[in-house]
Amino acid sequence: MGEGDLGFFVLLARHESFVETAREMGVTASAVSRRLARLEEKLGVRLMNRTTRRVSLTGEGELYFSKAVRLLGEIEELENSLRVGLEHPSGLLRINATFGFSRTYIAPTVAEFSELYPEVEVQLVVTDAPLNIVEQGFDLNIRFGNSPSSNLIQRLLQRNRRFMCASTSYLEKHGSPKSLKDLTHRDCIVLRQEHDIYDIWRFDDVAGETASARVNGRLSTNDGEMAREWMLGGKGIMLRSEWDISRHVRDGHLRVVLPSYFQTANIAAIYPKRHNLTAKVSIFVDMLAQRLQSENLSAPFQLTPEELGGTN
Repeated sequence: MGEGDLGFFVLLARHESFVETAREMGVTASAVSRRLARLEEKLGVRLMNRTTRRVSLTGEGELYFSKAVRLLGEIEELENSLRVGLEHPSGLLRINATFGFSRTYIAPTVAEFSELYPEVEVQLVVTDAPLNIVEQGFDLNIRFGNSPSSNLIQRLLQRNRRFMCASTSYLEKHGSPKSLKDLTHRDCIVLRQEHDIYDIWRFDDVAGETASARVNGRLSTNDGEMAREWMLGGKGIMLRSEWDISRHVRDGHLRVVLPSYFQTANIAAIYPKRHNLTAKVSIFVDMLAQRLQSENLSAPFQLTPEELGGTN
């Protein structure tokens, strides 16, 4: 990441923590805080909200972040093009990703990429949980959440959160929970994914406190689309990504419950060390990023505060 203000701000926005950003930069947390304050003073706007344990983007910060990422990406693309010259994508490209997201976004991108670059053989392997891409020989993994290893490169593709939601019919019949404790008296649909303890839902810090809830229900699966269809059918409450539920919330089929409790699960491209990044990987990731940006402009993934605030 560059040493300029753009690089610094993108790094802080991705970590959402003064401490973690300071650790990566090799400075103190207070130095990071002071640098952010100087940047805000220079721009004349507040870019981040501060709490005792994390920082989050303001509306102006979201705009600055998105433009900074694009500008840094263009600079990086220019530098890469100068280094690799006219390298043409070829050979085998092995991609690992989750089921539902692959069907909706990655498979169409693979089809487009294959048409444009016929010298590349693409293998798309879908799994309920991310695989170890180094040990199992993958070039690229599209996953939700942070990279499990500092030896891998992570490129943010789309901001995403997971919210608890249920069908309108289920909530009309059983009532909307007013607190996390109320979930023990509701049917919850759980996903057995990523080797986590599946019956405990852990959320981002709320007002500086860690929040979690133990849930139970009669239905569980490792297939997110199947679980979503159960939820749409009125079978219970589910913890599901914005990219998958936003259209159902907007059309009135689903409602978010307890919207102040959520998980940050940004969508990222994960690949091995930067010097191993070939044209076939970089071009495919660029194409996927463009598809997500286009989709997000026509039908935004993220729910607005008004949509969240009016759902409970």
